[in-house]
Amino acid sequence: MSMIRDLRAAVRPARRRGDSPYPYDASPKSCANSAIVDCGVYREGRRVSEHVSPAEAMASVRSEGGFAWIGLHEPSEAEFAGIAQEFGLHPLAVEDAVHAHQRPKLERYDETLFTVFKTVHYVEHAELTATSEVVETGEVMCFTGRDFIVTVRHGGQGSLRALRHRLQDDPELLAKGPSAVLHAIADQVVDGYMAVAGAVQDDIDEVEIDVFSSGTNGKGPGAKGSPKGGDAGRIYQLKREVLEFKRAVSPLLRPMQLLSERPMRLVDSDIQKYFRDVADHLARVNEQVLSFDDLLNSILQANLAQAAVAQNEDMRKITAWAAIFAVPTMIAGIYGMNFDYMPELHWKFGYPAVLLATVAICFGIRRGFKRNGWL
Repeated sequence: MSMIRDLRAAVRPARRRGDSPYPYDASPKSCANSAIVDCGVYREGRRVSEHVSPAEAMASVRSEGGFAWIGLHEPSEAEFAGIAQEFGLHPLAVEDAVHAHQRPKLERYDETLFTVFKTVHYVEHAELTATSEVVETGEVMCFTGRDFIVTVRHGGQGSLRALRHRLQDDPELLAKGPSAVLHAIADQVVDGYMAVAGAVQDDIDEVEIDVFSSGTNGKGPGAKGSPKGGDAGRIYQLKREVLEFKRAVSPLLRPMQLLSERPMRLVDSDIQKYFRDVADHLARVNEQVLSFDDLLNSILQANLAQAAVAQNEDMRKITAWAAIFAVPTMIAGIYGMNFDYMPELHWKFGYPAVLLATVAICFGIRRGFKRNGWL
């Protein structure tokens, strides 16, 4: 309710003054300082306006037809208030769009579809460490109506500028209306998932090779010369990043299924066929991400098992050396006792004989341990 009051408070004063409620005066200079990235009117698949305000765009659409596409980047409540008023956007959806950090979803408010996409970007790194950031997420929210689409982007990734130009080069598709833009955004987001999944697969393969090669190179996972194999922190970090990736992919399955299967007045029937292809690609990516989680669990278990084996080997070595050093300790303890009658106590060669016997016994014990794999 506080959001609704704030929206009304932001819009009404501008209306009383007779000014435009938009923090945007349709000039290129103003656009550079505004949350509005681009605003255009499309008619019969072609753009018919440049540098117009949302109010001017909607006036043109309502008088001459077509649809308006307004793109924003991280708008504030005040910046978005006028647009919300002009297009009749539901306050709950507006609040989600302004504050971001939303779960991927599809909601219908009267004659508007509100769709949330999580964009995922792969962060390049020279070497995977326990603190490496593997995926970076952003958000794209879409308000789709009969004659408009408003896109709100959060985060430094997922720019729609290239997508807008690509659509403008395909007038036949763009003539299908706002649902064509919605499909193009969904397709771009899912294509990004597929690219990130391939890069994450390479990271998982690298970790897997390091873990299992460290168990066969004659060294333990934590031994010097094989630090990567023993770094369980890298595996945990990769699991956290895969979990973040999963949170972007899995919740989007249901919205894509609805857009591809359920007839909707705001989605062109021809465009709905294209959503089926997007839903199919998304399902494949989701299966791949789920397999990542299972594979990382297996790798982590293997790493922990190798660590346990290495600890057992260390304990056997410690035990073997303790048994070897117990021999001279016992002999020295016996001859350290104050008795007059002891074996070879006054013999001239007694001392070297005892030393020689001690060395021989220790060597024999070491050879036995070596033969049994304890040393």
